Parts: sequence; structure tokens; C-alpha cells
Amino acid sequence: MRKISISDKIGMILFLAPAVILFTVFFVYPVGFILVTSFTEWDGMSSPVFVGLRNYTTIFKDPIFRLAIRNNIGWVIAGGFIQVPLAVIVALMLSKKPFGWKALRTIYYFPNVISTVSLSMMWMAVYNSEYGILNGLLKILGLGHLQRNWLGDLHTAFYSVVLYGVFYIGYFMIILLADISSIPKSYYEAASIDGATKIQQDFYITLPMIKGTIGTCMTVAMVYGLRQFEQTYVMTNGGPANKTMVMVLYLFKKIGDFKYGIADASAVVLLLIGSLVILTVKRIFRTENN
Repeated sequence: MRKISISDKIGMILFLAPAVILFTVFFVYPVGFILVTSFTEWDGMSSPVFVGLRNYTTIFKDPIFRLAIRNNIGWVIAGGFIQVPLAVIVALMLSKKPFGWKALRTIYYFPNVISTVSLSMMWMAVYNSEYGILNGLLKILGLGHLQRNWLGDLHTAFYSVVLYGVFYIGYFMIILLADISSIPKSYYEAASIDGATKIQQDFYITLPMIKGTIGTCMTVAMVYGLRQFEQTYVMTNGGPANKTMVMVLYLFKKIGDFKYGIADASAVVLLLIGSLVILTVKRIFRTENN
């Protein structure tokens, strides 16, 4: 084994330096800054005043923040256990290349090229209590008694905001399709010779082979659920009566009230929950290759 020379070490340092500097400046420093200021009372302009754990005590005593955590958990569950499984099912179907599969692939992915704000405004129109398509369809179907102000009703607001989002599966579908296409065809040919049906091939070949990718998709979907903001902000702004409040919107409003210490404490809690979710999913979907 060749001994690494000083010039090689200098070369490696120079090669890694830009990445290390960028990581430090744009991740380590901001996270460290948020962590430190979460223990202070700070309005963003005057000097921070150390207050210990008071900010954390304040947010956990706040019923709105506790509701925001529960709502984010709802987003995490919807993303990981509804959105991703739907993407898996559709990816498995399209991998068989049925008639029109390329058009269907494009249609499923198309919403991902539209901004979240635009989609949210469109669905606000769908949910509109007076002119919305949803209430109109219910009336046509003779189910007028089910009509309501979907985004203004305390019992339906949260579910209305969450459910429309989980059906946009195109992003995860494309990732899964790419992984499925990399599986050697010889596996399926051998299984067919042994008499395995298409469903059996999916369960015993495809799904085990893409287990790691499914875990990655679940991780991303759950993280998206934790950092949910635009959808809720545009459609309900956390209302009615904070029923749709999420953690990012909560800390955003605290920043608007110049309560940066409380906002940073909320951000730290969000980071901790996100790290726990990522580690849990990674452990569940751990394969021999990771």
C-alpha cells in the first residue's frame, strides 16, 4: 500500500475544503445559532438575554404548540403511510407498461411542476362553500346535506388540507419506477418459469428489491410533513381556531411577533422530532447495503 505523501494530503484537504466550508456556513452555524438563541429572550434587534429553559417551558405549556405537534404527526402519518404506499402501487402498475403508461406517468407527475401555492389556491376554490366544485358535486348527487364550509369547519378543516396533498404521488412514483426498472429481467423470467404470478413477483421480487428506496421515499415524505407550511398558510393560516396549526407556521407567527427566542426553541423541537423520524425510518428499512 502506497504511503500517502504530504502533497496528497494537501490535495485532499483542498478538494474537501469547499464542501466543508459550505456545510459549516450554511448548516452547522445556522443550527448552532438557533440552538444558542433558543435559550434567550430576543426580539431580533436588541441583544439576546439568557433565560435558560423558559422558552421551552413556554411552548410546551402552550396548547396551540401541542396541537401543532399533533397536526404535524398527522402530516407525517399521511405522507408515510398513505402517499408513499399509493406511489408504490401506481409504480408497480406502471412498471408493467400497460396501454398509455407513458401518458399516465406524465399526468401523475404533472402536479409536481406546479407550485404548492398555486395548487393550494386551486383547492381553496374546490372547497369553497358557495361556489366550490366539491359542494356542487354533492348537490348534484343528492347529498346536499353533506355540504359545508370545508376549510372553515372545525371538524373538517385539517383533513381537507391534508388529504388533497397526499394524492400528489408523482415525485415518489418516478423515484420508485426508476428503481424498479433497474431490477434484472432475468429474476422475473426465472420466476415465470417456476409458475409465479405477476402479483407474487411483485411481493417476492420487486418489493424486497426496492425496500431501501421505499424507506427513502417514506423518509422524504415524512420530513415534508414535518416542515409543512405553504399549504396550511395559504389555505387556512392555521385556522379555524388553530385547528390546522403546524410547527413551522407556529414559529413563523412567533417571528412576526418578534419572539425570536420562542421561535428558535420551536425550531429546535422540530429538528429533534425530524431527526427521530429519520432515524426510526432508516432503522425499519435498513437493508444489507446500508
